[in-house]
Amino acid sequence: MTSASFEFATAGRIIAGAGRAAELPAVMAGLGSRALVFTGASLARHDSLLGALPLPAAVFTVAGEPTIEVARAGAAAAREHRADVVAAIGGGSVIDTAKAVAMLLGNGGDPLDYLEVIGSGREITRPAAPCVAVPTTAGTGAEVTANAVLASPEHGIKASLRSPLMIPRVALVDPEMTVSCPPPVTAASGLDALTQCLEPFVSVRANPVTDGLAREGLRRAAAGLRAAHADGGDLAARADMAMCSLLGGIALANAKLGAVHGLAGVIGGTAHVPHGMACAALLAPVVEANVRALRSGPQGGPALDRYAEAARLLTGKPAASIADGLAWIRETSTLLGVPRLATFGVQPGHAGDIAAKAARSSSMRGNPVSLSHDELRAILLEAI
Repeated sequence: MTSASFEFATAGRIIAGAGRAAELPAVMAGLGSRALVFTGASLARHDSLLGALPLPAAVFTVAGEPTIEVARAGAAAAREHRADVVAAIGGGSVIDTAKAVAMLLGNGGDPLDYLEVIGSGREITRPAAPCVAVPTTAGTGAEVTANAVLASPEHGIKASLRSPLMIPRVALVDPEMTVSCPPPVTAASGLDALTQCLEPFVSVRANPVTDGLAREGLRRAAAGLRAAHADGGDLAARADMAMCSLLGGIALANAKLGAVHGLAGVIGGTAHVPHGMACAALLAPVVEANVRALRSGPQGGPALDRYAEAARLLTGKPAASIADGLAWIRETSTLLGVPRLATFGVQPGHAGDIAAKAARSSSMRGNPVSLSHDELRAILLEAI
């Protein structure tokens, strides 16, 4: 199942632990002379950190999921400020915007020059400007991933800028930064983090290093996800989920994802569905479809063994079956109040087009089995 020949890349430095976000000023001091700091809409939450920065800094607010236009505006702001280092304090949208801008500062040009699928897909050949990522949600693992996802409303799709040269220079992971996340955000981001451990674990591009990371990430999700949702002030649960997100981010950057993310990326470009909610709604239907397809084919054994191991990790039961693991995922989704995709305006009539676009997604390359158009469409209809 795992590859004997592989490459592995991650952030140059990972700083993790409660209270360690306070080290951001010291980290920034050694990386540049002028900074552009990306944050979410709640700028006041980070006044103490921003006020302590030891270098001239401007702030760029990312109000929603990033688009090509947002990345262009961020790059223009960075050049106007003459920034040579960027920082991101926020969720995946904020961090992805900062990573895209850091790449553009290092390589020049426009996002469409480098975007997959809808752009020219030009290779990124130069290092990005130094980027420091401080996640405030435990979900995307964007602080250690090698891509940035940008939406194109014009094309009705989300596409990635992608290169190991885009991985942030420093990832500063402090679970205290996630305590204020409301339950719906905790649910969506937490199920995304779980997915980003499970998909690399069963990926055709898994390797021994990502296997170890994914296993620990799944254990952390089992321990922390329900608890963090039930009590946002439970710092131990928040720490488990921050680590799950970090480990999943490293794993997916090196072993790819699968059909959940292949479909979620297209859904996010079709309707206003938060990425984490799309992944949460799709997770159980995709696992079920993958297992069914694997059982009907000749090469399903290794991946099925992985799904069974994941079930044992999630349930904590040594004899757990794949069915038990699926039941745990469905029960968790119910407890966390995950809505159907129809809640966000995704309709059955969208399913065929989403399935066709998702089949071409780079995330599909890691899926443990090839799913047909009809199988992808059936997954969508269940999630809708």
